[in-house]
Amino acid sequence: MIGYLRLPLSWIAHSDRVGIPLMRVAIAIVFLWIGALKFAPYEADSITPFVANSPFMSFFYEHPTEYKVHLTHEGELKPAERAWQTANNTYGFSDGLGTVEITIGLLTLLGVFSRRWGIFGAALSFLTPFVTLSFLITTPDAWVSALGDAQHGFPYLSGGGRLVLKDVIMLVGGLLIMADSARAVLEARPYAKHQTMTASKTSIAPAE
Repeated sequence: MIGYLRLPLSWIAHSDRVGIPLMRVAIAIVFLWIGALKFAPYEADSITPFVANSPFMSFFYEHPTEYKVHLTHEGELKPAERAWQTANNTYGFSDGLGTVEITIGLLTLLGVFSRRWGIFGAALSFLTPFVTLSFLITTPDAWVSALGDAQHGFPYLSGGGRLVLKDVIMLVGGLLIMADSARAVLEARPYAKHQTMTASKTSIAPAE
């Protein structure tokens, strides 16, 4: 039976050659798309619980402890809550975060064409999920609330918590492309050293 599958198995076995470039593109798409959405009010509103409870980010908000009474559902428009979010600097922070994420996406995409330059985006795409995954510790809203059902708290992730957990994949993907970029830098250095030594020997060689 293996004989019939040899061709597709051979193709699959060699598909890892395009795996790293495709991983870069996939990570770039996530950062670029989500980063662009950060400029939309509904997305800025949706990250409020994570930012307000984070010891690394809550200081960006004017009133982080008041966020719960001003939350809205996606697609819901409440002018009074939008006004509060504006005064809270929710949208100003989200715009800044979106700019950072778009920058990371562009730097990561650059690695498709130059792994040596792409190492900056690769490193940032590896480090960013550590911040995101910390929300599982700092954000009570990441877990199902105790509202009467038996399933609440750890390990019952809420919708937001399930979304955060997926960043484990981003973390590993970032590690792979960062390692690939680092390998490219290390492989380039011996070549550059060899070129320098060759040029030096040529310059000091006695003329015939």
